[in-house]
Amino acid sequence: MIIQAYREPLEELGITYPQYLVMMILWENDGLAVNEIGKRLFLDSGTLTPLLKRLESHNLIKRVRSEQDERKVEIQLTFQGKSLKSKAEKIPGKVLECLNSWEPETLINLKNEVNKLVETLNQP
Repeated sequence: MIIQAYREPLEELGITYPQYLVMMILWENDGLAVNEIGKRLFLDSGTLTPLLKRLESHNLIKRVRSEQDERKVEIQLTFQGKSLKSKAEKIPGKVLECLNSWEPETLINLKNEVNKLVETLNQP
């Protein structure tokens, strides 16, 4: 249900939900290494690489080899990728409109419980 609420606004931007998650991370911290993006999204390189290739083909990101370590690939936003942020800032509000029947406290509790679940699943 939540991902479906994102579908229409993201279609207007021309990106999918997983691509949106990558872009949100880059809008917060441009120039991250591929493995750092993977850690933040809990995605392996086999899943992340096709997402990055599609974003690159849409001219939203570019992959750049690190000058310090050529094995390391950094992902940088293009001008078009940076520009998309202002359009994407409206998406959370649109999603919240779909959840208007939920009490704010319920949503906060749900978010906290999901965060706990993620932490538990990521413990060694």
